[in-house]
Amino acid sequence: MRLIDLSQPIFHTAPNCPAHPMVKSEVTSSHGKAVWCWETLTLASHTGSHIDAPLHKIAGGMPIDEMPLEGFLGSAYLADLRGIEPQGKITPELLSAALPAELPEDSIILMATGWGDIRERTSKWLYQSPRLTPACAEWLVAKKARGLGVAHWGIGGWDGSNDAAVHTILLGNGIWIVEELHIPEEVYALPMPQTFMALPINLKGHSGAWCRPVLML
Repeated sequence: MRLIDLSQPIFHTAPNCPAHPMVKSEVTSSHGKAVWCWETLTLASHTGSHIDAPLHKIAGGMPIDEMPLEGFLGSAYLADLRGIEPQGKITPELLSAALPAELPEDSIILMATGWGDIRERTSKWLYQSPRLTPACAEWLVAKKARGLGVAHWGIGGWDGSNDAAVHTILLGNGIWIVEELHIPEEVYALPMPQTFMALPINLKGHSGAWCRPVLML
């Protein structure tokens, strides 16, 4: 078995959602000054590659530590959406054209917009990413998808009402969201589906958690 890493690294001042605090990774103890080396991290739980639990948007929703781990392992389909314009809308028509005509129920959809390759603290990456439309979120619910992934800090883009709407639709219907993926070039040539796994860190009562998303070949 071989694993293909789909994660984005976390590091000091790493690009992240502009609504969240700046990422800090500070060396607290280092060799030469002490006998141990360790770092102190300051960051939101929705930073880097992470999974949104229902609690992220749904009041009283399930926190990340109560979600069954088995649900984060399953068959995934890559939707090649590279070439989409900044602030472009991911509609049902656009997404369905990039997926099998008969998409099986319980599928995990990985939207490859190409924005995971950009990942930089610029106005374009922070504020102009493509955005899933509420109609497309409803389409995914109708298709009985299990999870949705995107190669950016958020599925809804820098649009508060749109972002709230798509998160409410998906998380309110039990579809988890994995954000901040990086899709290596070799993945585009793979036959689909592939086995996807992303196990969240066990953060008790939290609305989401960091994860290490991989494809298992």
